[in-house]
Amino acid sequence: MTTRDQVRRAVRADRGEARGITPEPAPGLPERLLAARERKGVDLYRAERDTKIRVRYLAALERGDYRELPGAVYTKGFLRNYALYLGLDPDDVLLQWRRERGDPREPQAVITVPRPIATPRKGLTFSPSLVVFALLTVAVLAFAAYLGVQLLRFAKPPTIAVVDPAAAVINVDESATEYVLRGTSNPGATISIATPGRDPYSVSADADGKWTASVELRRGRNQFEVSAVDPDTQKKSEESVSLFITVPFLVIEAPTLTVDQPADSATYENGAIPVQGHTTNAASVVVSAVYSGPAETKAGTAPPPAPKAPAPVTVPVAEDGTFTTPFELTAGRWAITVTASSPEGKSTTLTRAVTVAYKGVNLVVSIDGGRAWIKVWVDGKIEPDVGAAGKVYSNGKTLTFNAKESIEVRTGSSGVTKFTLNGTSLGALGRSGTPETWLFAPPAPPEMTQRR
Repeated sequence: MTTRDQVRRAVRADRGEARGITPEPAPGLPERLLAARERKGVDLYRAERDTKIRVRYLAALERGDYRELPGAVYTKGFLRNYALYLGLDPDDVLLQWRRERGDPREPQAVITVPRPIATPRKGLTFSPSLVVFALLTVAVLAFAAYLGVQLLRFAKPPTIAVVDPAAAVINVDESATEYVLRGTSNPGATISIATPGRDPYSVSADADGKWTASVELRRGRNQFEVSAVDPDTQKKSEESVSLFITVPFLVIEAPTLTVDQPADSATYENGAIPVQGHTTNAASVVVSAVYSGPAETKAGTAPPPAPKAPAPVTVPVAEDGTFTTPFELTAGRWAITVTASSPEGKSTTLTRAVTVAYKGVNLVVSIDGGRAWIKVWVDGKIEPDVGAAGKVYSNGKTLTFNAKESIEVRTGSSGVTKFTLNGTSLGALGRSGTPETWLFAPPAPPEMTQRR
């Protein structure tokens, strides 16, 4: 209640007394608080939770028992908060509390100075600098998004999947000569299809990531490795897809045979001739050789005796039809024969003429029958791998040395040290337990020396 309201109430009371009307006494503050709480429909415990004022203090306010309260300062604070909670005018409640406790002093009226009329806020304006800043912000965000997409793209390799054939291993009709592979990958990715013995196939995925490739089929098992490469990042798919497509053989067909090495009329400077190729419908491949004569014949000299032909070698055939093996030959001209045989007994044979003409000295030293200490000089110099003090080698050890003119070997046990010179086996040149030094300088025969 303001000072003006109090003055009006006093005037009305005076007029009532003048007219002989007795005004109805106003309710006391405790009853007023109780009535306001009941109108609000809450109990003291609910009021305690809402106002954080203890129940006993609220009850003391509603009884008018101010002695239960901690002091005047706390009482005024409780009354103000409680009045606000109950929807009463806190100034009017405090005035009534003072009046009822014998302190009728009224607060001085407070003159409220009107606030100046505020200038209306200006609407949102767009200055040229603000527009430029906004455009730069959008450009930076777009560039950052672009960089993020590119980094993600560069960090992630392309995917690869094969849709047709649905299985990794299939059999097709015996008349099939090609098969159309279909699959998916990243849009624009380069699809590589590798197959042993043939050039790889290469196709590109379309905008939807789909790709198609027609591959050639040969009789037997055809193996394909499918992978993808991103043309921009050159990243390869983490895994490749393996496919096996088998074209059955006709029982009456003989094996097919291709010899990739050795080439016909090739010359080799050592006796380890690589023999490799591929075949189809073959259970095994056999390699043999026949001596044709010396590599070269000097005028006025008798040709050397024909060396013993090596034993035929049976080479296993891999699942993809390839085969490979080294074939040891001594110096001279040889006819190497490769024969592929089918399970039905059909066979196919190819022959390659080769010449083995050793250059310099090739010496293979084998320790056979016990341990042996050896020391080696290559073209008159200590062999670094063996060392100046020599080394002791255990049974079964094989060492190979190459020189331009000569190789000299000191052995602590001549009987267990065996030599193969330029592809020709010489065996042991002495007795077990006997230390000897041998000089190898072809075409001269091995010679014993006194070097230690």
